[in-house]
Amino acid sequence: MTDTTLIRTPVPGTPVPDAPVPDGPAAGTRWSPRLWGALVVLCAAMFLDALDVSMVGVALPSIGADLHLSDSALQWVVSGYVLGYGGLLLLGGRAADLLGRRRVFLVALAVFAGASLLGGLVDNGPLLIGARFLKGVSAAFTAPAGLSIITTTFPEGPARNRALSIYTTCSAAGFSLGLVISGLLTSAGWRLTFLMPVPVALIALVAGVKLLPRRADGQRASGGYDVAGAVTGTAAVLLLVFTVTEAQGAGWLSARTIGSLLLAAALAASFLLIESRTAHPLVRLGIFRDAGVRRANLTALTLMGSYAGFQFVATLYLQRLLGWSALETALGLLPGGAVVALSAGAVGRLLDRFGPARVLPVGVASMVLGYALFLRLDEHSGFVGLVLPSMLLIGAGFALAFPSINVAATSGVSDDEQGLASGLVNTALQVGGAIVLAVTTAVLTAGSAGGTDAHAQLAGYRPALLLVTGTTTLGLLIALIGALRSGRAAAAVPGVTAKATAGAEAVEEVRAER
Repeated sequence: MTDTTLIRTPVPGTPVPDAPVPDGPAAGTRWSPRLWGALVVLCAAMFLDALDVSMVGVALPSIGADLHLSDSALQWVVSGYVLGYGGLLLLGGRAADLLGRRRVFLVALAVFAGASLLGGLVDNGPLLIGARFLKGVSAAFTAPAGLSIITTTFPEGPARNRALSIYTTCSAAGFSLGLVISGLLTSAGWRLTFLMPVPVALIALVAGVKLLPRRADGQRASGGYDVAGAVTGTAAVLLLVFTVTEAQGAGWLSARTIGSLLLAAALAASFLLIESRTAHPLVRLGIFRDAGVRRANLTALTLMGSYAGFQFVATLYLQRLLGWSALETALGLLPGGAVVALSAGAVGRLLDRFGPARVLPVGVASMVLGYALFLRLDEHSGFVGLVLPSMLLIGAGFALAFPSINVAATSGVSDDEQGLASGLVNTALQVGGAIVLAVTTAVLTAGSAGGTDAHAQLAGYRPALLLVTGTTTLGLLIALIGALRSGRAAAAVPGVTAKATAGAEAVEEVRAER
């Protein structure tokens, strides 16, 4: 490890770390093997999280047949994970700040391995759903802890941009490969899809103990524990995710759904009131004064929501209407993930040169175009004419947009709140996915009116894809506003050249001027 001390630009209103940061790379230096090893461990955990989300989908029919689960019970094999993950991300992020990022990451990774093993060995539905919920909880702690270790180890600028591009690539690769791997493993037995991550998680755990920087535990946020905020905030998110997940079955206008939404809103209002008055809040509301952080979280919500909705619609269309097998569907969607995997280095350089505010709108626009092209679907669409161009555009957009979101969501945030910032953006991703997917499902069901012929199916798929495209367009508008305001703010900074403004150093200067 290099012994170079990093000097960060202080942001008004945030504390400056008291100690030097010895484990991170100085600007322009080559990363040491130990630093690369630590990044690989963090990427492995994110790879497993993404892999787990995609692998279980293909295995669901086999799970239902083997464990005699109804469709409603089978849904909770997926929803249980989403509930644990999305509901506890804020708590996971703040726990990383208070208890130590390295410690939280390693403990949660060990729980992930144990829950994976349990899921592969259980012989009844409730235990499997419980294992999936526990797995989601562990991911809610590894994701923000891992991201905040990256953002506190790599300084803002080229080093962090490169690290986050690699990190995002591993997430996309895990999600894409999970579809293919699951198709192969399920043919041998669905339990293998649960057991396969266990050795990978254990290897990452052992490597993490040796390679992750110990200063990630040494520099913790000061202050007490916001128990009331943790209870109300976690309950609000859990109830919201649960309600939108169940709304399709219970009815969006049913007393149960409306009552649950009102209760979630009341809990959220209580949470905000507590956070505004407590001395040591779970979420310091002042973090949202940074317009870049606000826009990054809103864009994350729309983009992950639209992608979750698109994948759901595309999978049903390819398998039910076109008659593709599960493996053919996975291979058909694979080009999008391949684009992300091959573009990590290039995206890092683009972020260095132009900054996230300029790169993000380009990525979101590419996703909008990809979804719009898929609206051409019909009874006889083929891979080359429809699926391939759409997936290439969506993959390119994903590769540009999501590293930009991670950079923007954590830039200018003090080290002792990086876990909080990471938890916020991951919460936006998960909650956005749950909400938009639920609404997309409702639109699809209403459009098809229960029909199973090709005409009825297309009548459901098209309005659902319009919703997906419109949601992403909203994200594009938010990103364009950010690009325009960032450009105006940079122009107002005396002595900053256009070239420097586009780079990461100018981002710090502009944020400091705010």
